[in-house]
Amino acid sequence: MVFIMANKVEICGVNTAKLPLYKEAEMMEMLEKIKAGDKETRDEFIKGNLRLVLSVIQRFNNRGENPDDLFQVGCIGLIKALDNFDTSHGVKFSTYAVPMIIGEIRRYLRDNNAIRVSRSLRDMAYKALQTKEVLSRELLREPTVSEIAEAMEVSREEVVMALESIQEPISLYEPVFHDDGDAIYVMDQVSDTKNTDAKWIENISLAEAMRKLSPRERHILNMRFFEGKTQMEVAEEISISQAQVSRLEKNALKYMRKYV
Repeated sequence: MVFIMANKVEICGVNTAKLPLYKEAEMMEMLEKIKAGDKETRDEFIKGNLRLVLSVIQRFNNRGENPDDLFQVGCIGLIKALDNFDTSHGVKFSTYAVPMIIGEIRRYLRDNNAIRVSRSLRDMAYKALQTKEVLSRELLREPTVSEIAEAMEVSREEVVMALESIQEPISLYEPVFHDDGDAIYVMDQVSDTKNTDAKWIENISLAEAMRKLSPRERHILNMRFFEGKTQMEVAEEISISQAQVSRLEKNALKYMRKYV
């Protein structure tokens, strides 16, 4: 249970008001000792970063989950972050740990969701992402869903369904931690804000749907939605009636919606 009194928070029997608070320089010194095998310093370091876990789990409050459970799962993410943190990378521990803690909690929520995604579907999704990375290196470009499906020897629909099953919408501007007064936002943990997996799937699906259209239909949609021309302007350019443009456009969009 979580108890709040006089700005003090107690969770899992831990009173946050009594937790140590270390400066960045102190933490780096402690990390060196931990790396050398100092278990006592390791315990103190974990204890000193429990506030980090508390800050992260605040964004999951609306899930109806037991805060104690989320806190314990977040602590697992914190420990994993500590075990894998490399001081030579020149980043703050909190910057590295936040996505690790979030990832651990999100895995827990997926595994315990009332609407469960099968383990086989999740495994296929992760394999698809790995295959995407391999093909990207080989082809020197983003592979299509069809190419990924062919490499995995499964259908295109199975790949799309698997990848969509692990997507979870989240605001890039949502603060997940305040470090020395500077907020860390979700977007700070994203290496590429344009080429997300969800956007990647959507763009590939649209591109493949466009390729299924006739040259005339593609030309009409390009002029209408990418060049911003009216149906009358399109009709004049390709020498057909506005009614024909409207019919061709409507049929093309209907087909694309069905395909995507």
